[in-house]
Amino acid sequence: MVVARRRLTAPPGPPAPGELFNALSAALLVIDPDGLVRDANPAAENLLNHSRAALCGRMLADTLVLPTAYVERGEPGAAIALYDVPLMTVRGGRFRADFIVTTVPDWPGWSLLSLHYAGAGHSMGHRLERGGGIRAAIGAAGMLAHEIKNPLSGIRGAAQLLEQDVPADAQGLTRLIRAEVDRIAALIDQMEGFTDTRPLPVAAENIYPILDHVRQLAARGFAAGVAIHERYDPSLPPAMLNRDAMVQILINLIKNASEATGKNGHITLTTGYRHGVSVSIDNSPGRRPLPIELCVIDDGPGAPPELAEHMFDPFVSGRPEGRGLGLALVDKLVRDMGGLVQYAREGMPERTVFRLLLPRATEG
Repeated sequence: MVVARRRLTAPPGPPAPGELFNALSAALLVIDPDGLVRDANPAAENLLNHSRAALCGRMLADTLVLPTAYVERGEPGAAIALYDVPLMTVRGGRFRADFIVTTVPDWPGWSLLSLHYAGAGHSMGHRLERGGGIRAAIGAAGMLAHEIKNPLSGIRGAAQLLEQDVPADAQGLTRLIRAEVDRIAALIDQMEGFTDTRPLPVAAENIYPILDHVRQLAARGFAAGVAIHERYDPSLPPAMLNRDAMVQILINLIKNASEATGKNGHITLTTGYRHGVSVSIDNSPGRRPLPIELCVIDDGPGAPPELAEHMFDPFVSGRPEGRGLGLALVDKLVRDMGGLVQYAREGMPERTVFRLLLPRATEG
């Protein structure tokens, strides 16, 4: 009997320390004896919304408002562990994290700051993969849309036939039936858009004609009378996106902003290029760069604190009349384009920021 032998391949060499540093999910900053940032991993870039190039060579205090307990020690770089503490960037972004400083053996004065941010999945944007809860909600919404929409047309048709035979004083009831059927049908249309799982085609697009188009729609309709300001980076390269989906995303975000801020409020649209911003792609070891940034900012009150961590979950809304599908649809469409959407309260005074991060169009 001949026994087949498996060919054994030599295991690859261990990853370099720099690769391990960049692969860690915790935000890591290397601090020198003078308090200057000397290195930062991609997780720190995402959390602090600064590129590695922008972080390195600057004082840590120029980027992050340091905890009082750390400052009061009076020993820069001294080891300390603070758990679940409120932190704030100098730009006003707020989050809670474990603030842990460890010293580097044989390198006096050097330290490693790690920020373990447990809530990054929501306030800093969803990961690109869909969780089980979202998949279940998509399936439930799809089933409801299929089961409910077909009988609605029959109900509406029956109400129209009844309206021809009932007395004039009863026709108000049949019109009420038709109006409610139309309202439910509109909700089902929203649910069907949310449950569409077909691949979304993307292409290289200039973001500015899309922004101009949506701004004109807003000014002539749902945001009439609201002051909309622009703060654009004129050198922004094309992004990889789906134009129709991008229009829908911006309409939803600007409509939400106009409702939150009211007629006397202000909405600001900003764009920028963020070097070094990237995210993990599902369970693969690679990271996807998302340098194209687009923000919709308003001076409204923001989401209630108890809802802030669930802004993009289906059927969650801070308004009594809200259906909780608008931001879930935004999140779905942005992820379908390979991007990320984030919610934050930033600045002094605080303002609501919805930040879109999109891939750059490849050259060639």
